Amino acid sequence: MHLTKVDPRALKDNPGRSRQTKSSPQADALLLATIKAVGVVQPPVIAPETGGGNGFIIDSGHRRVKQAIAAGLEEIDVIVVEPSNDNGAMRSMVENLAREALNPVDLWRSIERLIALGWTEEAIAVALALPVRQVKKLRLLANVLPAMLDQMAKGDMPDERQLRTIAAAALDEQKEVWRKHKPSKGDPQVSWWSVAQALQKKRMYARDASFGDDLAQAYSIEWAEDLFAPGDQDNRYTINVEAFLGAQQEWMTNNLPKKGIVTEVNSWGQAELPKKAERVHGMPGKGDCTAMYLDREGRVQTVHYRMPDPKMPKGNSTDGSDGADDGDVGSVAKPRPDVTRRGIEIIGDYRTDALHEALGRAPIEDDTLMALLILAFTGQNVSVTTGAGGVYYGHSRLARHAVSLFDAEGLLAFDMDTLRIAARSMLIEVLSCRENATKSGIVARVAGETIGAHAFLPNMGTDDFLSCLSRPALEASCKDTPVLPRQRVRDTRAALVEHYKEGHFVHSAARFAPEAAELSKWLSSNTVAANDDEEGGEAADEAIGEDPVDQESGEFLDAAE
Repeated sequence: MHLTKVDPRALKDNPGRSRQTKSSPQADALLLATIKAVGVVQPPVIAPETGGGNGFIIDSGHRRVKQAIAAGLEEIDVIVVEPSNDNGAMRSMVENLAREALNPVDLWRSIERLIALGWTEEAIAVALALPVRQVKKLRLLANVLPAMLDQMAKGDMPDERQLRTIAAAALDEQKEVWRKHKPSKGDPQVSWWSVAQALQKKRMYARDASFGDDLAQAYSIEWAEDLFAPGDQDNRYTINVEAFLGAQQEWMTNNLPKKGIVTEVNSWGQAELPKKAERVHGMPGKGDCTAMYLDREGRVQTVHYRMPDPKMPKGNSTDGSDGADDGDVGSVAKPRPDVTRRGIEIIGDYRTDALHEALGRAPIEDDTLMALLILAFTGQNVSVTTGAGGVYYGHSRLARHAVSLFDAEGLLAFDMDTLRIAARSMLIEVLSCRENATKSGIVARVAGETIGAHAFLPNMGTDDFLSCLSRPALEASCKDTPVLPRQRVRDTRAALVEHYKEGHFVHSAARFAPEAAELSKWLSSNTVAANDDEEGGEAADEAIGEDPVDQESGEFLDAAE
């Protein structure tokens, strides 16, 4: 090690320096003013370049060198040290820590760099005077998605609990959540609470498990270490909740006492005891029963109870017994179902994917396709506000039209006449042009134009309707008729009513055919590009806008949500 003078412009930055987060402009301005006034007080530390170079690499003092160049200094004092095996990684880290605590992101990256250079966790802990557990914790934080680390390096840091949840999640899960919650130009701050909530998973701890390693292996339970929890307890956990609860249930079944049952908990988290059972809060007696159950944390709990003595017939028992049944433990709770709720949800996902693939690829006859479309309207996820009769109904009313398509054995079996009637009835229920909550929108008008529904419009040449027209519209209705506009509107209206008493008048505004511009706007706003996500990606969402109709259900089902 020796002191020398060098041109600061000849020094090269160390790409692996510990402090990579940019300092604030105010701090740089203060350092520049100090250097201009008194020079560089503490010489930077440099080392000869390795790998065939003949220059010098800055070990520490990057900001001092940069501001010395900005101050126009031709030479500065530097301390030259021998190159180390880790390119000065540990030396740079310790030097920066001694001056000012590193940004947490820089600390994580520095430890990972040391590990890559061959340092062990124990050696890093000794060099930094930290517990090995703290080093392991920091290494776990280094598993945070790089995009999140960059945001944290800007000073936008989550709290410790949120950081703990994020770091424990897989990178693929972090990437998916970050895509939804990453900052935007309008809102540069990240809602770390939302990010942590999206990545939060239920944990079941090994210290709460009553089962041993044999059941853990049988249920494929793998324990992970919670490095953020207190170090004086067993912090192993698993996120495989179903397997944990299944192992606990099997352990309870295998370890039931003679007069014991496995029960469930009620909405207050208390054991569900048999009817007429009296709970024993003190020491249980010889004839008392035991109920084992899992609390809300998955721990095995035990309560004791006693059943009332059975009622005896009048007179004493002939065998001299008191009538109590030593084996009476009450009604046993329902056994654990073969498929749990989570399993049912997985089956639902598999069925939906298979159904959608079959609907997209499997050969389907036209009549079957029409029948399936009718069935789709009766699904419990479909809500229809129907205009038939001016009364609102849900999907349950629509089911009556699909029932006629089934035979006595519960299979789809129908003739074309039955199918046509069901299809017409279903369309009547769904399509509506009423100006209320049942309105289907432009699709109902397109449907009416397609089937010639204008021929079924009633005579609108009545006083009730004509009174709704303005003077220009009323006088325009006199065109192609012998009726001439009168000075008073009511006289013109009366003349038109008299003229159409035996005729048929349909105002142009009542025609079904929509305006070309209106239809074109609807078509363009509901068109999905070929490269858009068919499952409802961002492009599809933008195309739909505020329209309540989903693109996959189709605008022609506008009344269905």
